[in-house]
Amino acid sequence: MSPDVDDDADTAARWEIWHLSWQAAAGRELFSDVQLYGKVRGRLIDAHRSRAAVMLDFLLLPTEIHVLTGVRAGQRVGDVARLVGHVVSRWVTASDQLRSPVFAGPCRWHRVASPAELCEEIRLLAWRPVCQGLCRWPVHYANGGLRAAVGLKPARGFDTRPVLSLFAESTPDARAALRRLISLRPSEQESLVWELRHGLAYAQGPLGGAMHMGRPLRGPAALLLAASGNHVDGALRLLADWVASRLAKQSPLNLRAPANDQAARGRALVACLATELELCSAATVARFFGKAKATISEQMARCRARHEDRRLLKTPVRQIVQETLGVRARSAARQRPGAGD
Repeated sequence: MSPDVDDDADTAARWEIWHLSWQAAAGRELFSDVQLYGKVRGRLIDAHRSRAAVMLDFLLLPTEIHVLTGVRAGQRVGDVARLVGHVVSRWVTASDQLRSPVFAGPCRWHRVASPAELCEEIRLLAWRPVCQGLCRWPVHYANGGLRAAVGLKPARGFDTRPVLSLFAESTPDARAALRRLISLRPSEQESLVWELRHGLAYAQGPLGGAMHMGRPLRGPAALLLAASGNHVDGALRLLADWVASRLAKQSPLNLRAPANDQAARGRALVACLATELELCSAATVARFFGKAKATISEQMARCRARHEDRRLLKTPVRQIVQETLGVRARSAARQRPGAGD
């Protein structure tokens, strides 16, 4: 990914793309004074004036700030974050005269690993105001970079060339491609995966109670949670159902069964998957199955040494979800009255 900037040396340079975000503390609004939208927008632009950084997109919401930033490989994205967070915090505090923390935590940054993921980030950011009930269509929202990028609003210091260069060489073609990208509204599951990945939604857990996991999740773990009702125990049940179906294709396997070698192996596989996906700890899996953590850990080591189990552990999460939901749907269909008629 090479954002289009001023000269050949720049366009040939390697760039890394990052999503930076700040979330307001509980009970706080970042823009109770509407004039802050303009000030924060200007601050974001100033933070990217260095030739080591370029701003691709931004979005200012009442309780969130998002920016897609390109930095030269080897540069620290935290340098951009520091130029924004502390200043905005002072402005908000001076505006509403509340001395409590402005942000829920420090700036979060997430590396955008591919052009496809960057397109998804742009699309999800475009629809974020709609999902929050702030407008009906992405291009209606004024406090972001989208309206300038598609040509509906003067850029006023925001250089739209870097983001448009990702789609086409000519501005009209790039704007048309950008409009096509944002024309498809994300599903609720897509939005939840994105929120979990950026720490904007919290998974209930560890066993579906009132405790929450406040850390951002990797994409695969977020997908698993979004398909499981956003509960850690639901995600573990999904993994357990998939493992059971793989280990005993002819007859059901109860992974909670005592004194059963296949069940013990299945519990260990669930624990390996959950920990490798950074969904939860092995201790959480042990509590889920009502087993000792030391026992689960010992069985996990055996799984990782077993060739067949290593192959199962490499299964993509999307495939696990699709296969398990398919099995559940077929099972539910068989149990409906009249299904066998």
